[in-house]
Amino acid sequence: MSVIELQNIVKRYGDGYPAISDVSLSIAEGEFVILVGPSGSGKSTLLRMIVGLEDITEGDLLIDSERVNDSAPRERDLAMVFQNYALYPHMTVAENIAFPLILAKGQYSKEEIDERVSRAAELLELVDHLDRKPAHLSGGQRQRVAMGRAIVRDAKAFLFDEPLSNLDAKLRIQMRTEIARMQRNLAVTTVYVTHDQTEAMTLGDKVAVLKKGVLQQYASPQELYDEPVNLFVAGFIGSPPMNFLPVENRDGQLHSPFGAFSLPAAEREKLREAPRYLVAGIRPECFRDAATVDEEVRGSGAVLRAEVDVTEWLGNEVYAYLPFEAEPGIRKALEELDRDLDGEGTRTQVVAVLDPLTTVREGDAIDLWFDPAKVMVFDPETGENLTRDPENAKRLSEESEAARRRALERARAQQTEG
Repeated sequence: MSVIELQNIVKRYGDGYPAISDVSLSIAEGEFVILVGPSGSGKSTLLRMIVGLEDITEGDLLIDSERVNDSAPRERDLAMVFQNYALYPHMTVAENIAFPLILAKGQYSKEEIDERVSRAAELLELVDHLDRKPAHLSGGQRQRVAMGRAIVRDAKAFLFDEPLSNLDAKLRIQMRTEIARMQRNLAVTTVYVTHDQTEAMTLGDKVAVLKKGVLQQYASPQELYDEPVNLFVAGFIGSPPMNFLPVENRDGQLHSPFGAFSLPAAEREKLREAPRYLVAGIRPECFRDAATVDEEVRGSGAVLRAEVDVTEWLGNEVYAYLPFEAEPGIRKALEELDRDLDGEGTRTQVVAVLDPLTTVREGDAIDLWFDPAKVMVFDPETGENLTRDPENAKRLSEESEAARRRALERARAQQTEG
């Protein structure tokens, strides 16, 4: 296990274009860090700089406090798992897994190689496939072979470059679980690139959100979800994504296309000097059909009235889509955000995830209940989250780090017992 530090890392290509702009990250021993962002955000470039496949234009890369900017990939002792598996088709599973050990001529005896391959195969449930060729394996099994090749090396860290993007949805879920279990059992420092925010939220101890080569926020998944620093992070994290509703800040209330509502006193105070036109962020799951809410609970929240355009029944929940028109300045900001998030430029709308007991259907008017304390408010010009609570963000960060340390201690205890 190793500590990896990126200090003010910059990557410029020949034309001067900054693919990575002044990124600083500290990756702790045994930590699972995700680099996430839409296409062109620089996440794969950053990973390749860590492993040594891309030169660093400016800044310092340290592994265990040693500067490795000019070190060759082999000297960095990092194990990379590629998107396309990079397996040798003429070799068996056992030979593919053993290949990096064989390549290190004379460093490992045949008995040690066999023991390491056997241990990796057992961990990844490949024992019954050791004599097979890659062509006879499923996509998930091939990915496990690629992971096995990384495991046998006992490298300082594992680096994954979108390892699940070639798999179907069901296999991706299964492999996510296996990668999480493997990382927890081995307690090895891991850096993982993905464009899938669901992978980022479910796998990472910490997540680095990138936009056009610039680090937006580096935090635990829950902190990103509950206390995003700006519109981009709030829109990228969450599935379905956060709703952004244009609001006018006047008379102590926020006036939206679906009606006015008030925030709690502390949040209202934060908006006292805010611009007149703002963007309110509400997670889809924060809405409830007011008809299904107890009268007592209903009085503690706010209600907006809207007309339902489309509904989707998913068995355990119903998605209701509610279109709206935005003021030109706000609409421009929302369209720009949509482009940044690789959106399709669809119409402005709110998505409400409702209880399946709702009877609302297309064309119906609906009263949507929500807790105003769950609302985030953003400046459309700067993107800043004006209602972010730094104290809560700090608490979430500390809780996440404490949980990670407990898991690391358990893994070390199991390794000692083994």
